[in-house]
Amino acid sequence: MTRKLKTYLGCVYRDLIRKAGEPDEELAELLALAERLLNQRRDDKNKIYSIHAPEVECISKGKVHKRYEFGCKIGLVTSSVDNWILGIKAFHGNPYDGHTLTESLSQMERVSGWKAGEAYVDLGYRGHNYQGEAEIHIVNYRLMKQLTRAVRKWFKRRSAIEPIIGHVKSDNRMDKNYLKGKVGDEINVLLSACGFTMGKLLAVFLCLKYFWRKFTQKVWSPVIFQPRLNEII
Repeated sequence: MTRKLKTYLGCVYRDLIRKAGEPDEELAELLALAERLLNQRRDDKNKIYSIHAPEVECISKGKVHKRYEFGCKIGLVTSSVDNWILGIKAFHGNPYDGHTLTESLSQMERVSGWKAGEAYVDLGYRGHNYQGEAEIHIVNYRLMKQLTRAVRKWFKRRSAIEPIIGHVKSDNRMDKNYLKGKVGDEINVLLSACGFTMGKLLAVFLCLKYFWRKFTQKVWSPVIFQPRLNEII
């Protein structure tokens, strides 16, 4: 069936090339897309996985239950305490994880106005080319016994970013993007991070409102005094 569809596409493509003459810009883009689709092979890089979204890339996860994901890479920066999202950015072209570190920290500094002194990353950032002021710690659990208690605490703290990624994907719609193009990917991740942050703020305000109501009811609630008979006498 795949060969049959490819044959149909080749017939339509060659027929348009013969009869179109000088195609306009939109038709030229579609013809170039069809040519890439006809010429690509299984082992080629930068293949087309979606006609309507050519920017989609195949990302290898290296996990048994889910070997590949299709989309674009996301760089996420969170605070070491309270798990606030300080920066999030979409990276196209399937870059190496370590090469996204500089842009992620730069965006975090630009958005929050705060410079990180230390950053803890996973093993996927080995060989990074970061040249900034922050000290980068690559978390390696095999070396945990050789470290001090304080450093072990921060190494374990790095894993707190994993549930944040899951919540942003499942609860804030980052797992499926309905906006078109590369700009749509960037807008989608920003809105997902904003939704996650607004949810945390709303939870804090609701907790404060709940405790304030409990406090006011306990302190300012009217007290009805009903004396006993012997106290009146």
